[in-house]
Amino acid sequence: MLTAERRQFILDLLGRDKKVLSSELSAVLKVSEDTIRRDLRELAEAGLLQRVHGGALLTSPATASYADRQKQAPKEKEAIAQAAAKLVCSGQVVILDGGTTTLAVARHLPLDLSATVVTNSPPIAIALADHPHVEVIMLGGRLYKKALVNVGAATIEALRMIRADLCMLGVCSLHPEMGISVTNLDEAYVKRTMISRAAEVVGLATAAKLDTAAPYVVESIHALSYLVTAPMVSDEMLVSYQALGLTVVRG
Repeated sequence: MLTAERRQFILDLLGRDKKVLSSELSAVLKVSEDTIRRDLRELAEAGLLQRVHGGALLTSPATASYADRQKQAPKEKEAIAQAAAKLVCSGQVVILDGGTTTLAVARHLPLDLSATVVTNSPPIAIALADHPHVEVIMLGGRLYKKALVNVGAATIEALRMIRADLCMLGVCSLHPEMGISVTNLDEAYVKRTMISRAAEVVGLATAAKLDTAAPYVVESIHALSYLVTAPMVSDEMLVSYQALGLTVVRG
């Protein structure tokens, strides 16, 4: 089997099973584990998978730019946003993490809702500027342009002064074993602090982000109280998340 054929086989298997193990690939393809590790390394460098100990997992579509992510799965995000917005109650302090799905949540907050929204996302702050009863607290920091969120020490310091009732977390990658992960280290620190400052945490994830991994770990899956995902996600895919105690809501 040619190298290109072998690597395509790995990608096809990964797409089907959501993960691959180096030892099993070595046996099936009749090549050394060193060869498999080289294949996985080069596929990872091309952004086609995420290497983990002993094998590889799918990568998240959240590696794209903010503008490109706005075009991804719009119907899923709208359904998730409508369901997530119903979890917000009047009088609450809510942390709205950055992201295109959390932006959709902001746009679905009822006009009679009276709440305080804390966000590190300029697009979310602008979307809520005309809301009649939502007070907006904009977190400062350095703008991470790819994701359009503020990050860094100033963002984290401001978050430490807040006790929120709810955090709506934009999920880059979510996996039952690998937990919550992202592609940027500064974002990982900010998201971890957001989680620590909220009584309950809602993870928002389209189907393509489930069972995926990224380089920087935010927290374990146990940090989430709720997982809000798309209606088309199968019961089979959600079993492992529900087994860990997550309340799963499909939009």
